[in-house]
Amino acid sequence: MSDDFDLLETNAQEKAEKVDVNWGKAIDQMKSKLAQEDDPESRQKILNATLDNVVDMAEKDRTTLLDAIKDLTDYQDEVGIMFEGFSALNGAEQKIIDDAVKRLERAKVELEDAQNKPDTWWNNLWGRKSKIKDAETELATAQKVRDASDNKAKAMFQQRIETADVQTLLNELSFKSQAAIKRLKDREIEIKEVEESLKTAIVEASNNHTKALQKKKEVEDQLEAQYALLKQARQALEEVADKQSEAYSKALSAVTTLEQKVEELEGLKNAYTTLAASKDSFVHKHNLTIKVLTSLRSNLQTHRAKLKSDTDERLKYYDGYVVALKARTDQEFAAILEHLGVKTDEHIGETLAAMHTASARARQEMMDNIPVHEKVMQGVYGSYAEALQEIREKDKSIQKNFAERYGIDMKQIFEDYYAADANAPSGGDGEPADTPKPEAGNDDLLG
Repeated sequence: MSDDFDLLETNAQEKAEKVDVNWGKAIDQMKSKLAQEDDPESRQKILNATLDNVVDMAEKDRTTLLDAIKDLTDYQDEVGIMFEGFSALNGAEQKIIDDAVKRLERAKVELEDAQNKPDTWWNNLWGRKSKIKDAETELATAQKVRDASDNKAKAMFQQRIETADVQTLLNELSFKSQAAIKRLKDREIEIKEVEESLKTAIVEASNNHTKALQKKKEVEDQLEAQYALLKQARQALEEVADKQSEAYSKALSAVTTLEQKVEELEGLKNAYTTLAASKDSFVHKHNLTIKVLTSLRSNLQTHRAKLKSDTDERLKYYDGYVVALKARTDQEFAAILEHLGVKTDEHIGETLAAMHTASARARQEMMDNIPVHEKVMQGVYGSYAEALQEIREKDKSIQKNFAERYGIDMKQIFEDYYAADANAPSGGDGEPADTPKPEAGNDDLLG
């Protein structure tokens, strides 16, 4: 293992931005929700699992992850964690924030440039003041856009996460874990800096405590000397017999001066006594604070080390889970294809079998219909013969009638007519080329 691998390393030289944390009910709410995830039927679900059951379980995993990420996002707001630094934004979401930041920076530069132009009549003539006013308006607008960009990006993020798949949600959870690791380390660095400042404060407080005690001792020595002088001055004052004499006034003045001096020294003594006690108290307070901070830092190191190590392992674990989900989907897809293949085989077999039986049945019907066709044709021929018979009988009657009325024997004409070939051409290309067509004359009765 590499020598520089240290999960508990805290580099005090790294300076991180401090984040104001407003602790609320968020932690308790999240712990309460996590406690509700126990499922007494989980064993039975495993025992009776099918691929369809796994789909439902995976969807529950997705829903649980989605709820957790929503809670974490809300928790970020509650404790004052910057949203864009704690969530995996995509390009469009990050662009909302980046564009707002660039616009704000550009507005600041433009306002600074406008304000830096000399306040001369020439520059004012060319719109210096109006440019400053416009730049101030743009800066105010850009600041509002920047303030709203986080919420806008967050809304887009939430909308995207709402329909995200398990892999995206797991990636988001991993990103938050890695961001938390950095945050924990930054907090350790901050605590370490405070510890060092408290150690310095302890030394200073201890030194001041010692100095206060020394000063107090010096004042007490001065007080002892002043008390002796005051005792002598009071005795001298009592020994002056004439209370109206100049000697009495001098003696009284000496006593008053010594009493003032004693009063000042008593005040100093009390001040140094209080100061010494205060510094001694802060030595103990700082010492207690250091112990508490050291304990907290140690706990943070433990959480960070575990979170860092577990996150590295968890990423592999998540990869396995995602691959397993994909494999389940592939397996289901293969099963569907197999099912479709079997059904297709069945359908094609049914179609081929139906095709064969239909063909045999059609042949059978064709054979069955032959006598029917013959019978129909017999009827046709019979009707045809019957019609011809009627026509011939009618022809005989017409011949007889013509013979009786006009003396014309029509028998030979009709026999020639019936003996003629019905398919022979009656004119046009079938006629001889040298046979002239009769011209219609004025005596043509059909003209």
